[in-house]
Amino acid sequence: MTAKLLNLEAARHDSRVLGAWIAQDAGRGARAGVQAFGENSSQQLNVDELANLLGAANRSVTGYAVTEDTAMRVSAVYACVSLIAGAIASLPVGIFKREGNERSAADHDYWWMFNELASDGWTAFDAWNAILTSKLLSGDGLGELIRPNKYSNRVIGWKPIPRANWTAFRNPKNRAEVLYLVSPEDGSPSYVLTRDDVIHLKSPGYDGLTSPSPITYAARDAIGTALASQDYTGKFFAGGGNFDYALKTAAKLDKTQQDMLKASLIARAQTGGRGPLILTGGLEPAQLSVNAKDAEVQAAKLFTVEEICSILGVPPYMIGHTTKATSFGTGIEQQGIGFVRYTLQRHLTPVAQELNSKLWPTRERYFVEHITDALVAADMKARYESYRIALGRAGEQPFMTTDEVRRKENLAPNADLNINQGANDAAPTDQTASE
Repeated sequence: MTAKLLNLEAARHDSRVLGAWIAQDAGRGARAGVQAFGENSSQQLNVDELANLLGAANRSVTGYAVTEDTAMRVSAVYACVSLIAGAIASLPVGIFKREGNERSAADHDYWWMFNELASDGWTAFDAWNAILTSKLLSGDGLGELIRPNKYSNRVIGWKPIPRANWTAFRNPKNRAEVLYLVSPEDGSPSYVLTRDDVIHLKSPGYDGLTSPSPITYAARDAIGTALASQDYTGKFFAGGGNFDYALKTAAKLDKTQQDMLKASLIARAQTGGRGPLILTGGLEPAQLSVNAKDAEVQAAKLFTVEEICSILGVPPYMIGHTTKATSFGTGIEQQGIGFVRYTLQRHLTPVAQELNSKLWPTRERYFVEHITDALVAADMKARYESYRIALGRAGEQPFMTTDEVRRKENLAPNADLNINQGANDAAPTDQTASE
């Protein structure tokens, strides 16, 4: 009976879960080393495939597995991801219209779904935050463009798709065409989307289908070190800040001394390691483990913060790491400009290009663009000084109207305000006219 149970060749061994997973993509069986559903494969696995199979592909050098969930336990990762995704999600998405060489703001139906309500259950902020967080953690962010029917070019909404719920593959009949198999979380039947029906935000290393995760690819060891440091620090303080030690002596303890030492150790253990340890017979403690200071745990944590920030493109000072001066400038305006230029712009441009190519694939009249004025705005004194120049001062020719200035400050137009024509063009007063 035992021999029959252990003989894998005597009966067919099927896996319903594995079979369903392989059936979603024709190439999965080959990549996973499985020839057919329910059959043992003789194909050999390479190192990467075996690591994925055993769950060790994302294990760092410290032994800690780095995944999206564990990475978000690191404060630097959480701060960087929430900063970038939140900043972009809060930016207005402007829709503009080209008129020759000019551009003007357009009153378009698409403005509402990209700035207020993406679809049922998704505000625009939450949808943008979800798709950008997915890109920063998994390497790809995917959103589905919702159309009234499959034959319509009009978009009536959009929603993000979690990374675990979709798979990109090439059309077997047309290898140049990329399709997306979506498996809804509610258990409804899977469906396939074309490239025209999705917003796909990619990361460096994109291979035509998917992108590598910056968390598990570039920052794996840095995050693993941060996790190990947090675990070590937590256990150190949980143990009362004590280090492991041994007792040594050059003399031999007699029976009475041994009994006294045993009683002292038991009493110390019963009080959580905080009771006094009575040493007799020349006993001395000898440190066995490295304390937190000698292990330079704090220095390692600071290093991992800088490493994670450099990978995600965030200046350390923007997440509270202020041990070093910033190179983005000293004023709020200069720091905001540097943040938009060197951190956000690499994400804003792909978003705008994806929307423009999917919303208006054959018409170039309309286009979208993120409005970053709020992030690069100067302080009040500097803004008012620039408005003064724009309206014309000391005889200079103005290049803005008062209504345009008021619009930048979110103020309504005021017809009672006059445009400054400059000192040279000022109308003569009653006194000068009489002279």
